[in-house]
Amino acid sequence: MRARRLMVLGTGSDVGKSLLVAGLCRAFTRRGLKVAPFKAQNMSNNAAVTADGGEIGRAQALQARAAGQPLSVHMNPVLLKPETDVDAQVVVQGQVLGRFSAADYQALKPGLRPRVIESLDRLSATHDLVLIEGAGSGAERYLRPQDISNMGLAEAADLAVVLLTDESRGGVTAAVIGHHHLWTAADRARVGGVIVTKFRGDPAIFAPAAEDIRAETGWPVLGLMRWSEAARRLPEEDSLGLARRSGPKGSLVIAVLDLPRIANFDDLDPLAAEPGVDLRWVRPGQPIPPEAAVVILPGSKATRAALATLRAEGWDIDLRANLRRGGRVVGICAGFQMLGRVVRDPEGIEGSPGETEGLGLLDLETVIGPTKRLTEIDARDHVSGARVTGYEMHMGESFGHALARPWLNLDGRPEGALSGDGRVMGSYLHGIFGAGDFRRHWLSQLGITAASLDHAARIETALDAFADEIEADLDLDALLAVAR
Repeated sequence: MRARRLMVLGTGSDVGKSLLVAGLCRAFTRRGLKVAPFKAQNMSNNAAVTADGGEIGRAQALQARAAGQPLSVHMNPVLLKPETDVDAQVVVQGQVLGRFSAADYQALKPGLRPRVIESLDRLSATHDLVLIEGAGSGAERYLRPQDISNMGLAEAADLAVVLLTDESRGGVTAAVIGHHHLWTAADRARVGGVIVTKFRGDPAIFAPAAEDIRAETGWPVLGLMRWSEAARRLPEEDSLGLARRSGPKGSLVIAVLDLPRIANFDDLDPLAAEPGVDLRWVRPGQPIPPEAAVVILPGSKATRAALATLRAEGWDIDLRANLRRGGRVVGICAGFQMLGRVVRDPEGIEGSPGETEGLGLLDLETVIGPTKRLTEIDARDHVSGARVTGYEMHMGESFGHALARPWLNLDGRPEGALSGDGRVMGSYLHGIFGAGDFRRHWLSQLGITAASLDHAARIETALDAFADEIEADLDLDALLAVAR
């Protein structure tokens, strides 16, 4: 039997679609259903490695985790990884298809629809319920002819829809009625109701708005989701949420450079949660704080462009000043590549062909190539003696004398590089700070006694708490009745 399917469309970006689907995955899974998440097209440089050697958006990885399901490329068959304002790497069913301009991608999309439907049907054949997340606003008319992720997909796959809107932004009534106006009669008939997120205050005050929505559209308001502290403890989908990330303000200042096309920034969530750490994101226009004990260069989808921004902001000067004061610098993936002498991209994989001078803090050079390395890591580091978990996700290889002094030794395999004085280090490994033993070892070298935090357990606890809130605020039976 085919699974029941329910699509969550939004009145805009960042209204809470990804987190709501994650919470619904956990809530319905706790009711004994086998649930799968699905997002036809995701635009994000935050990605996760699947067991079958592909990659999907980390939002879908969190949703799969909430449902207790292994990651599958079919949960996010089209992943767009922006490299410039008008170009993106296109990943289809986990594998890189190529680099396309926005205009070329629009022409490509109709040809991708069969792959999207194939992935949705695969999940539908092996699950009881598939929860489908839309992308951005669900009613952009100019995108409808090529649409593979919103109401165009709902029409092609005959999906039932609920519309999600964010009360904290204001304009909820206008947003919902506007979507009703922009959709056709056939589209409107697919919508089973409206959910309002990030609601604060007395629900009775919202009752006239709910009545206006019903009177104008015929759609009932299926629930008001309270402002959720549990949801705030879950990883963000994209860099729009970085401004909201907060944690304890400890004595150890760690600065993180907010680089262009930042990738997999949730690498830093475990550090942000440490009581002894004050993790600060350094935005363009801001200097690296002189009191920073560590400066982290995170991953980026455009290494050479990130290097250009780093120099334009004067952060290269700040980094050297920080090292002279006894600070440390850590590079992760693209950040590791930036620490070397040069980054070459002869085929124009991440932009125009050419090369860019690196920071010269490690004696290595990197060549960006067409082959992407995607692999999960679970190993013992014989340098620290700690278990290390994470994943590699990069295009390019690094060469040079610096690699003779690796930062890690993972079950006999050298990984990354460490400067002679031990204050500059880098690795291709994402998620390196997620393993508690390694994080505690690393922080102890900086004079901080880490808390006994289990990052994975914290996420599980937050998912359960968020599902509890959903159970209280939404009628899950009514939502299941809408699905078909």
